[in-house]
Amino acid sequence: MTKRRGPRAPFVLHTIEFYRPMTAATKSPYWSMIAKKRSWQAVPVGKGKLQEGGEDTIFRLLALRHLELPVKDFLEQGLAKELPSTPGIEEALRHNQQDEERHDQALNYVVAAHGTNEKAEKEAFNILKAWQEHPAHPILKAAVLERSIFFVVLPFFRFNGDMGIRTVAADISRDEITHVGVHSLVARELGEDAGKSLNQLRRSTALWAFDKLGKSENKWLDKDFWLRQSDSLFEKGKAEGLAETQKSRMPAFFEAANYDLPSYGKAA
Repeated sequence: MTKRRGPRAPFVLHTIEFYRPMTAATKSPYWSMIAKKRSWQAVPVGKGKLQEGGEDTIFRLLALRHLELPVKDFLEQGLAKELPSTPGIEEALRHNQQDEERHDQALNYVVAAHGTNEKAEKEAFNILKAWQEHPAHPILKAAVLERSIFFVVLPFFRFNGDMGIRTVAADISRDEITHVGVHSLVARELGEDAGKSLNQLRRSTALWAFDKLGKSENKWLDKDFWLRQSDSLFEKGKAEGLAETQKSRMPAFFEAANYDLPSYGKAA
């Protein structure tokens, strides 16, 4: 069942509400997913050495940060449409919108340390325009973009970036797990399926992202490997080739400079 969205008062977020204990009246998969989130704050990072052979791709993937805030816009567009009546759905979408702002801030700290590639930045805006103009349901677009693009971008950062990039990627990844769960569930409840056209856009985005890579014995620098992971995430919702990202390979805190570490606790 869906409910029609009419005019409503401004929605004010109170962080405490998103982590409240669930009662029989409020229990829902959306509240369950929100409750698993871990608060963190973006902080400046230093500039370290990138994996040799992956530098150009790092800059392309950093340029895709321009899709973070548009995901927030996709969710806003979805909130204006009919949504399932499942408890917690609006709160989950609003909470995820807040995350996108923090992701954008964290990635911009990385850019402040490493700089940008002007050509990649311009091309990324063309990709953004294609996603914005695609006629698919906005929440479905968010789900596909996060599941099939961001979920290969972030592991690439973790295996080929420096200390700061790897730390940022790990923190964003924890949020994106919840985002994909929420947005995919909303899309399923709405009966929205990604068709051939949206898949083509997803595939074109992945091809651009990893175009600077070639064939490599190091799978973390192999173009076909990353394209296969994106394909698998779109088709199956999982990428067995990225199973190692489930293991802890992040730098221990004592190995990192203070400015490379996230600030945990309630976000300001």
